Amino acid sequence: MPDRDKKSTRGRRRPQREPGREAERPEEPPQQSDPRTTHWKGFELSRFQVQAVDAIAQGRNVLVSAPTGAGKTLVAQYAIEDAVKRGRRAIYTSPIKALSNQKYRDFRDDPDIDVGLMTGDVTIHPSGQVLIMTTEILRNAIFENPELLSDVDFVIFDEVHYMDDRERGTVWEEALIFLPASVRLICLSATISNVEEIGAWLESIREHSLAMIHSGRRPVPLEYWFHLEGPGLVEGSKLDRAIKSIPREPTRSGGRRGNGRRNKRFGGGRGRSRSGHAHSEPTDPGALFDQLEKRKLLPALVFSFSRKDCERLARANERRELLTPDESRRMAALQQELVDLFQLDSKELNSRLFAMARRGVSYHHAGMLPVEKEVVERMFTAGLLKLLFTTETFALGINMPARAAIFQSLRKFDGVTFDYLRTRDFMQMAGRAGRQGIDDKGVVVCRLSQREMLEAPVKKWMASEPEPVLSRFRLSYSTILHLVDRLGRERVYEAWEKSFHQWQGREKKTSAREKNRRNQRRVIDAHIDLLTDEGYLRGDELTARGRVARIVNGFELQITEMLFRGVLENLPPRALAMAFVGLVFEDRRRFERSRVPQKFFGTLRYQISSVVADLCSAEAHHGIQPEMKRPDWGLTPAALAWADGCDLEDLEDETDATLGDVCRCFRMGVQLMRNVRRAIDPDWDLAPKLKEAVTLMNRDVIDARKQLELG
Repeated sequence: MPDRDKKSTRGRRRPQREPGREAERPEEPPQQSDPRTTHWKGFELSRFQVQAVDAIAQGRNVLVSAPTGAGKTLVAQYAIEDAVKRGRRAIYTSPIKALSNQKYRDFRDDPDIDVGLMTGDVTIHPSGQVLIMTTEILRNAIFENPELLSDVDFVIFDEVHYMDDRERGTVWEEALIFLPASVRLICLSATISNVEEIGAWLESIREHSLAMIHSGRRPVPLEYWFHLEGPGLVEGSKLDRAIKSIPREPTRSGGRRGNGRRNKRFGGGRGRSRSGHAHSEPTDPGALFDQLEKRKLLPALVFSFSRKDCERLARANERRELLTPDESRRMAALQQELVDLFQLDSKELNSRLFAMARRGVSYHHAGMLPVEKEVVERMFTAGLLKLLFTTETFALGINMPARAAIFQSLRKFDGVTFDYLRTRDFMQMAGRAGRQGIDDKGVVVCRLSQREMLEAPVKKWMASEPEPVLSRFRLSYSTILHLVDRLGRERVYEAWEKSFHQWQGREKKTSAREKNRRNQRRVIDAHIDLLTDEGYLRGDELTARGRVARIVNGFELQITEMLFRGVLENLPPRALAMAFVGLVFEDRRRFERSRVPQKFFGTLRYQISSVVADLCSAEAHHGIQPEMKRPDWGLTPAALAWADGCDLEDLEDETDATLGDVCRCFRMGVQLMRNVRRAIDPDWDLAPKLKEAVTLMNRDVIDARKQLELG
């Protein structure tokens, strides 16, 4: 696809405005008259970067689609500097908190930038000229704190193709639709097939014109290899011939599930399969790693989609000696520095995670504690980890490239079944191969079983033909309450009219478009009818229930009903902490729910479950699917033990969940309690109890702000 710079908006629908809003186009900076910027801060800009910074100087919105590692972040940095120089502000959004934290650290180290952070877990200096935040926080600010955006020039949407995420994609659309008209967009995306469709939609809903820029060129080209059972390493161009030469054997299926105690902090122990589905164990990849080492293709990221498998592979290779004597000395010094920096016990230097890292091997996945992942990331970016076994989360936006990217497995569990990777996801991970300024090429190696030789969509992956981004637009109860309060009930439907979902259906036949419109109106009507029947709306007016639910985005009806039915009255803080953890927790073992003894506030848990069951029944009555999340009490003993002051090591005796999952869930519970405390009357005696419950839970590794400030 050639580079495109979309200028015309002729024939496209302009966005509808709220009553009383002047129909004026925001004043744009004057057109740039100087020659195009080709160098910036010592960098020679690529063609797409030149186009992007030129469009920014012209006062336009920008949508950039380019491969992983091509330099899209520079476009964001240029826009941020442009805003700061003019005394304005910029917001940088990302899909995950880890990426937000990394960006905050990057900008914090720049003496010319006054930066703040808002992720839900942490709020630091929210008045900063540059604010780093998750997209959910931005969406909430648009509705609840619009003054935060009053002097914002740019909002950068990193990984904007996340609109395709089934659970969170609608948040991106809501933010893009409802941002103030004066704000300009810098949208950054990995390579996608329908970038022009997204660009046309953005131009139809935003006031500023849009520069749509596409680049398919990687600064460091990729070379594809395949590791087959039998022939070993095979060049991509010779794959078909190699497959034909292999004798066919019956494909074996099945597998085993792991068991045993949960991992100890900083390594050790065996994990448990969390999907509830059996899958075959991969063959031993040791011979492949021998070849990578011999061919000097390290460091390598080895992608596997099982936490258990990441740790198994790391342990199987922990005796390799991959560091030179000089690197070993540097690693020892770095580990001591990290122990001191994050105030860890010195005994952690003897843990399995640190010990294998001193040989150049480690693992990284979401089940680890945040400080564990941080330590591994620091060792990797220092160039001292040569084999890192990781899940796909390591590839999402975090700037940590390697010499090679290895796919230990090519199928992953999508929440329902195992299936092959989407091309877009494969490209995102493969794009981590090749370090700009270091490597002349990046090497991607896929390990193929006999079954995968016949079934895997290898040619599609190699051809880099990603799937189109699809809209996941679905208004939340909280958003509907905000829109009714702001615009009135009849104007709520306009939100869908501006959505990417509606835009993607515009080419269909008239009958299909009308059917889609009726279906969407029916869904919105069902939500409004439920909110009316349950006492959240009275005509165009929000009731007391509605005003609370509007602010508590996420679990808004569950919490509001608990509040107004008196379920949370007269509870000790530890019981409040347990209740909120139960709301947010979702056991990864879907078919193995834990039985929680009645002594752990059994009556309270029954009351909360009954409240949510009533709401689920109301949703079923109105035909609303899927139903809202029900409480999961599997972490109840762990939450109460933590609230009572237990140590991290003791917490492992209270749950089979990984400490990383426990930490993430506790942080979510803390964030939710803070939101509820902000939503209710500060004179209500529940407010100080919620504050005390937050204090009980937000300590040690759960305190995200402490870790960020230390590091």
